[in-house]
Amino acid sequence: MRLPLNIFEPRYLTMLDDALKSARMIGMIQPAMGAEGHSPEIYPIGCAARITQFGETEDGRYLITLTGICRFRVGAEAKAMTPYRFVHPDYREFEDDLYEAEPIGIDRERLGTALNLYLKGQNFEADMSLVARAPEEMLINSLAMICPFSVSEKQALLEAPTLADRASTLLMLLEMAVAARDSGGSHSLQ
Repeated sequence: MRLPLNIFEPRYLTMLDDALKSARMIGMIQPAMGAEGHSPEIYPIGCAARITQFGETEDGRYLITLTGICRFRVGAEAKAMTPYRFVHPDYREFEDDLYEAEPIGIDRERLGTALNLYLKGQNFEADMSLVARAPEEMLINSLAMICPFSVSEKQALLEAPTLADRASTLLMLLEMAVAARDSGGSHSLQ
């Protein structure tokens, strides 16, 4: 999966400079809910990604594309002499991420209906024919990344052990959001 990013914070500019000098790999980890400050608590699972596209703007920002490689569990945080954080990743429980997932037989009609209703509520439109045509793994992982879910909801999708679990969680989040909107409530699991 690919994730385009606009990098402008000085510590992350330094991190990218360092990554570009080596294997072009970085780890993406979300701050835990409610965590604030320069070194907030982080979720225990992140994703290793390779910088696959890179551009620099006239004002010093970096426009990059990351390609996800493998999830990891956060090990010990290193005492690095850098402005950015450095953790020791443990990939063991996510080794299957390195291989294409077996088809799971998702209910594309149900997913398409839930997604269409969800996107309408967010004032977005999508080419719903892509839901019918896209490979399952690409479809589920792309929707998990691009849907405007809360941080905790996105983390739940990241932490889902298998593609089938992620698809089930995604469908549940979409249907809960639609049901909450239709009843006048909030859909967030926060």
